[in-house]
Amino acid sequence: MNLIRILGFAYFAMFVFVVVLGYIPGVNDENGMMFGLFVLDLYDDSLHFFSGLWAGIAAWMSTRAITIYFQLFGVLYFLDGVMGFVLGSGYLDFGIFLYGVLDLDWTTRFLANLPHLMIGGFAIYAGFVIAKRFAGEA
Repeated sequence: MNLIRILGFAYFAMFVFVVVLGYIPGVNDENGMMFGLFVLDLYDDSLHFFSGLWAGIAAWMSTRAITIYFQLFGVLYFLDGVMGFVLGSGYLDFGIFLYGVLDLDWTTRFLANLPHLMIGGFAIYAGFVIAKRFAGEA
């Protein structure tokens, strides 16, 4: 078990935690907004769960599989965060198609999209930089 595969299992655990977090009393406000910033519905929970499941399966399978996961997933999530920051809506949750461009203040845009920027950015780093140390391993 190498570092890149351990990071894959960490992504699995993180995404499962994000799903569970939405069901802990007190995390969502009276409007159903997590931390007062965004609403995570069944679609978002499914997206997070399957993103984590994909990470867990890829990490279990091989170094190459988790490397591909981090490369593809990282780019998708990071670009979704950039789009959400710039336009107020991302594409992974179909927000840009359902709600269009949202007129949100910059602080809300930044805080609401920071998780995707950080998670996606680190996945890109893991997939393209860290993974090079383990290329050729099972």
